[in-house]
Amino acid sequence: MKKSLILSLALATGLGLAGCGYTPEQRATNGALIGGATGATVGALATGRAGGAIAGGILGAAAGGIIGANSAPPPPPRRCAEFTYDDYGGRHCVAWY
Repeated sequence: MKKSLILSLALATGLGLAGCGYTPEQRATNGALIGGATGATVGALATGRAGGAIAGGILGAAAGGIIGANSAPPPPPRRCAEFTYDDYGGRHCVAWY
């Protein structure tokens, strides 16, 4: 039970942090680091040996780097370009850039 809990926590953490960065190089680096750490954790928990951790780390880093480099960057935050006011004085955005 404890092993499966740790394994699911490691997978959830890796998935939650995937795709961070704005340039393809940043996303590839982040993906490789996160994938390698998650792969090493999964490999160690699955096999109980150092070889499994090494193999999992290598495969996870390779997969994370490839997936991270080919993922789309997050959209830039929307900023309001034009405001209007309602009858109660509340300001509302009507145009963005």
